[in-house]
Amino acid sequence: QRDLVESGGGSVQAGGSLTLSCVYTPTYNNYYSAWFRQTPGKEREGVAAIDSYGSPSYSDSVKGRFTISKDNDKNTLYLQMNNLKPEDSAMYYCAEELNLYGTIATKTTDDFGWWGQGTQVTVSS
Repeated sequence: QRDLVESGGGSVQAGGSLTLSCVYTPTYNNYYSAWFRQTPGKEREGVAAIDSYGSPSYSDSVKGRFTISKDNDKNTLYLQMNNLKPEDSAMYYCAEELNLYGTIATKTTDDFGWWGQGTQVTVSS
């Protein structure tokens, strides 16, 4: 059993920044970690991931604006979001899985077994 707890969501104006955090259960394993987002009526889409070697990947929609990082000493996954746009508004979820490889572009929700409860991000124009 693993627990993932997101925080850091909120409301900002376009051009602003937010940092999301996801605290996970301590483990000796190196999980593949990712951030997904979802808006009502749409499928959950992956926006960023960091693999077990620490290599990040991003969706085209956030590349250059978002940064994913992980601090295993603090058991926390981060998503630094800069230059936010109204289309970034969504519920953001962190997710983890073992023995995953490749970029976030190749991942779907079916690839992940552990999920947080989500944190809402709202960007106003």
